[in-house]
Amino acid sequence: MIRLTGVSRSFAGRSGTVEALREIDLDVGDGEFVAVLGRSGCGKSTMLRLIAGLLPTTAGEVRVSGDRVTKPRRDIAMMFQRPALLPWRTVLDNVLLPVQFYGWRKSAHRQRAHELLALTGLEGFEKRMPHELSGGMQQRVALCRSLIANPRVMLMDEPFSALDALTREELSGELQRVHMELGATIVFVTHSIDEAVLLADRVVVLSPRPGRIREILDIKIPRPRTLGRTAHLEEVARCSAELHELLMT
Repeated sequence: MIRLTGVSRSFAGRSGTVEALREIDLDVGDGEFVAVLGRSGCGKSTMLRLIAGLLPTTAGEVRVSGDRVTKPRRDIAMMFQRPALLPWRTVLDNVLLPVQFYGWRKSAHRQRAHELLALTGLEGFEKRMPHELSGGMQQRVALCRSLIANPRVMLMDEPFSALDALTREELSGELQRVHMELGATIVFVTHSIDEAVLLADRVVVLSPRPGRIREILDIKIPRPRTLGRTAHLEEVARCSAELHELLMT
């Protein structure tokens, strides 16, 4: 589904060139959930923007479904740290924003929007305004907006980082459920080891800048997952400890 081959990216600045990523080789399978983990400044967000077609590579290439990515595509959705909802639009109209942007018939997607809001626990909030929602609820709306066009690929750049710990864990559970039901391919950037273990099929650990793939860890814990007491608590702890050692070394 997604293939990065020899991908490098540098940025020119006043004090010289900054190398963000160096020679990244990565394959992400159809329907797979891959988390990208690393220290601040290691190029995680840059990698997402390269896959999304928002930035060109300095070297190497990015392909999605066999096609080289050179610009943004309708089958790739991106979700950022902040929900960025339009304050003058209702919840429903915010979800339908991509439909209007692409010039599609709103009536053909309205039912889909209602289904997504119900799936994420927002049924009955369709006519509310963003300021009437909690931060977690706003991010759920942003998730629905990302899903409205049925993207084949979802790129998520620390979407829960601004939320409190309990809300983050709750939304991680919701995202697990949405992924299991809809089956989109997801690349999820995070600083959180717990999020990576809860959500991912594989975790890509990047080295400090320039970001290179240091390790790819398979997470073979049955879903749905939780940080609470379950039969798989020992395996959750083992994966978390291994990721912690990789990041700290």
